[in-house]
Amino acid sequence: MNYEVVIGLEVHAQLKTSSKIFCSCSTAFGAAPNENTCPVCTGMPGALPVVNARAVEYAVKMALAVDCTVNRTSLFARKNYFYPDLPMGYQISQFDLPVAEHGHIFIHTEKGEKRIGITRIHMENDAGKNIHSTVDNVSYVDLNRAGVPLIEIVSEPDMRSAGEAVAYLKNLRAILVYLGICDGNLEEGSFRCDANVSIRPFGQREFGTRAELKNMNSFRNIQRAIEYEVERQIDLVEEGGQVIQETRLFDAAKGVTRSMRGKEEAHDYRYFPDPDLPPLVIREEWIEKWRSELPELPAARCRRFREELGLPAYDAEVLTAEKDVADYFEKTLSAGAEPKKVSNWIMGELLRELNDRGATLAECGFRPEELAALIRLVDGGLISGTIAKTVFKDLFATGGDPEAYVRTKGMVQISDNSALEGFVDEVLTENPAEVERFRAGDRKLTGFFVGQVMKKSRGKANPALVNKLLAEKLG
Repeated sequence: MNYEVVIGLEVHAQLKTSSKIFCSCSTAFGAAPNENTCPVCTGMPGALPVVNARAVEYAVKMALAVDCTVNRTSLFARKNYFYPDLPMGYQISQFDLPVAEHGHIFIHTEKGEKRIGITRIHMENDAGKNIHSTVDNVSYVDLNRAGVPLIEIVSEPDMRSAGEAVAYLKNLRAILVYLGICDGNLEEGSFRCDANVSIRPFGQREFGTRAELKNMNSFRNIQRAIEYEVERQIDLVEEGGQVIQETRLFDAAKGVTRSMRGKEEAHDYRYFPDPDLPPLVIREEWIEKWRSELPELPAARCRRFREELGLPAYDAEVLTAEKDVADYFEKTLSAGAEPKKVSNWIMGELLRELNDRGATLAECGFRPEELAALIRLVDGGLISGTIAKTVFKDLFATGGDPEAYVRTKGMVQISDNSALEGFVDEVLTENPAEVERFRAGDRKLTGFFVGQVMKKSRGKANPALVNKLLAEKLG
């Protein structure tokens, strides 16, 4: 490819406050339309906004977590545009003086670690929601979301592929969730992203004309949208056309981007300081207090898992990508289990069950101490690893004492030599051709014989003893 891809991302993260950013209305998701509203968030004349202190705290904590400089004084501004779900006729945001600037995070790429700059973090209120009914040929406006607190995190144009963009977003989302300031739900819109995508010939310093992509509600769709847009722009330029600056929507069903409108510039919004809100002054002691309250963040936790627990880098990255998974892992360790064994179980059985069931970890009834007990049953030889996987699957939703369960269900491993010898003799007698091939040097058949014994014992045979008996009888 003769072109370099340039990507910058604008992420909107909904803050997990109980009330809106400039009024006391609830931010609870799923309320009846227009239930969580008041004169302030519906833009009634004379209603005055008051900034939510918790929202300020959360914005500053995010700024500190990504090494931004927190501005001791910042300004709220009116961003003027008309849309039916914007009752004030403007959005309260920040422009010249945002709450924080000049930060960064690191992502892992095929070429190693890469620094992605963060231009700014600013606070703003969300708009409402338009609901269109093609059946009734009408549109409805729900203002429950109007006034919900957001932070917008604007990156530098430092990403050079869709993969890098997704890696950046996953890291950013993980930080927000670890901080406890955003639930990171892409489907509900509490974590959403606009991507600015352009191309330029390799070696050219000037940026190309960018298109802004919207309507992407999953990491997979973000990657698909960017990849399609890159190909579209390259094809357009190669055919002698020009990329125009515009906003494009991603059609997930067809996997294409479509033109929505011309892309606005800052001057189109006619920003000016909001006369109803005084400058936001953040005291030094507040910043230091909030800094002291920061939890261990994903990168630090990942490093600790590698250095102190001896986990491979891949395991550590998978386990720390989601806070609840990392917490489950550490609670299992505390219940008395070895790190690598717990890692294998979580990365294998736990994540597989969650994926197959379309469930969240909160829906898993099998507690960390029960997983530790299950691992000990395998280590002690009471059950095999295969039976343990069945037990985990059976108890995933409800939980329960794994030892009591296996004894009640008759799943205890057979470790009696005489009983196992009978199974081994049957298998060898029934498979003379395989026995001859084994003795002729085909040692790979050991797995076949073990599998046949396990089948006859309904998975209860002790694999280690079966291997020992086979070695003795086959020579």
